[in-house]
Amino acid sequence: MNYIQLEKLGEGTYATVFKGRSRTTNEIVALKEIHLDAEEGTPSTAIREISLMKELKHVNIVRLHDVIHTETKLVLIFEFCEQDLKKYMDQHGERGALDAVTVRSFMYQLLKGTAFCHENQVLHRDLKPQNLLINRKLELKIGDFGLARAFGVPVNTFSNEVVTLWYRAPDVLLGSRTYSTSIDVWSCGCIFAEMISGTPLFRGRDNQDQLLHIMRIIGTPSDAEFQKIARDSPEIQLKTYPRYPPMPLQQVLPKASPLAIDLLEKLLKFDPQERLSAHDALSHPYFSSTAAAPFGINSSPGSMPPPSYNYPHPHTGHPPPQHQQHVPQQGHPQQYSRTMYNQQHPPAPQHAQAQAHAHVQAQAQAQAQAAHAQVQAQTHGAIPIDPRAMYGTQQYGAAYGHGGR
Repeated sequence: MNYIQLEKLGEGTYATVFKGRSRTTNEIVALKEIHLDAEEGTPSTAIREISLMKELKHVNIVRLHDVIHTETKLVLIFEFCEQDLKKYMDQHGERGALDAVTVRSFMYQLLKGTAFCHENQVLHRDLKPQNLLINRKLELKIGDFGLARAFGVPVNTFSNEVVTLWYRAPDVLLGSRTYSTSIDVWSCGCIFAEMISGTPLFRGRDNQDQLLHIMRIIGTPSDAEFQKIARDSPEIQLKTYPRYPPMPLQQVLPKASPLAIDLLEKLLKFDPQERLSAHDALSHPYFSSTAAAPFGINSSPGSMPPPSYNYPHPHTGHPPPQHQQHVPQQGHPQQYSRTMYNQQHPPAPQHAQAQAHAHVQAQAQAQAQAAHAQVQAQTHGAIPIDPRAMYGTQQYGAAYGHGGR
């Protein structure tokens, strides 16, 4: 093997994660060893993870460098990151709450990676702070695709046993099996609120308790809204729930700016059809207005340095369809990204609109880079490396996947 195995970082039901180093480049990597059973063969989660991650190459998605297969084990070679978002919040936040500049930078990157997954017809289905990696350059990268699924595959339904409870969308909690990209958007909203406050927004003990926690904050849907959700997902069995009025999110998250509250409200819609797409969320004024972060930003977008990296598949042209409430049972997968990036030259008004959209994105990326610089200055240019802490206090390398949940 062209990699030297260093210390163990974590161990789970079917995989062990090690820190490693490339013999040829000396690059530090993460080695995820999956032990193969002679009778059961390769775990289905590993096959799914490999097949999807080979196609997902983006700065905000953890990179799968290589796969090594022997008779007794399968080794996945990932890029190495110093810690996950949960550990970063614990170490650098004020009681877990991050400053407004850092929140905006990480949220922009999370939505970038999520939008890229959705454009390539992949649902992550397990977005949470423990599955988001942070490297030395303060780049956020989505990891652990063990529960991910290609939603262009013609199947009748998906499993509703997805997403860690506190980040699980209400339609999934109700029993929906015909969900789509909106479940990842809900998780992004929950992570957004947690970065602002330092604690998870909805902390239920089980499915029903989680639903009640959600309703206490965003309100109980009306009977008509429940019936609409049930029509979209016929497998849902509706029950009677207490009538809670919605709480003002500004009261729940007093540190959040008005624009942050507006974005959060659009991400945390009870009806999945009403949730903002990850693609459209990137164009929200929260990412382009200096008023979005009231404590810390005093430089104009024009004076900020250019972003240090370019994202593949820039979001220009028409946005891809967001919601696919029922997965098609036959025919070819829909090609979102191909049609999106092969537009003819638009007429002059559309061209001007596209230029304005590109300018907003450039501002947002520049501000994300400014956030990198500011936080790095606050932390003296580097994140303290604690690889074991990075993967949590559990007995597995959480962000690279495991086998026990």
